[in-house]
Amino acid sequence: MNTYAQSPMATAAPLRWLESAAAWLDQRGKLAWIAALVISFAMIWPVGLAILAYMIWSKRMFGPCKSRRMASPSVTRSSGNTAFDAYRDETLRRLQDEQASFEGFLDRLRQAKDKAEFDQFMQDRASAPRGTDEAKTDEGPKQDGS
Repeated sequence: MNTYAQSPMATAAPLRWLESAAAWLDQRGKLAWIAALVISFAMIWPVGLAILAYMIWSKRMFGPCKSRRMASPSVTRSSGNTAFDAYRDETLRRLQDEQASFEGFLDRLRQAKDKAEFDQFMQDRASAPRGTDEAKTDEGPKQDGS
């Protein structure tokens, strides 16, 4: 008797191929995904439907591409030039400090504006005649019943 047992490597090969194809499309951006979707619908519509379902399920259709998110960690890697790395780190630290101080300035500016508006409101309220509201409620509706 000859039994055929699939090795884990044999079952994982198609999945690896699909993962590498998805990574290749991610590197090319959302337009590559759309092109693959249109071509697969034109050739074999069930495959196009499967790609569409995958794009919706993995949020590739509506979200940003992974290739853009992968580009940001390269900024923190060493360039190999220690003088440049020190300059870059110092500049980034200085920019973060400037951003924090600017945000603090904006907060103080908003607080000052809010305080000025509130003070103006309280001043207007204090200077408003108080008898006008009470006079309207005491008169009541007039009736022409006589």
